[in-house]
Amino acid sequence: MIKITRLNNTVLVVNADMIEFLEATPDTIVTLTTGRKVLAKDSIDDIIGKVVEYKRRALQPTPEVRSR
Repeated sequence: MIKITRLNNTVLVVNADMIEFLEATPDTIVTLTTGRKVLAKDSIDDIIGKVVEYKRRALQPTPEVRSR
């Protein structure tokens, strides 16, 4: 899950795996796999960075797996 900021300054938590694509128009439009669209203040690069960090954390092995 990642946090994005809507145009009205409210924070929305989005499942990063549900993001289908991003558009800059100049505001950022986040389109989810459900078809829902969310306007965000965050830039495309900021959202991509948040998704990459989320995936990095999600795919990082746990200490139990590392010790095997």
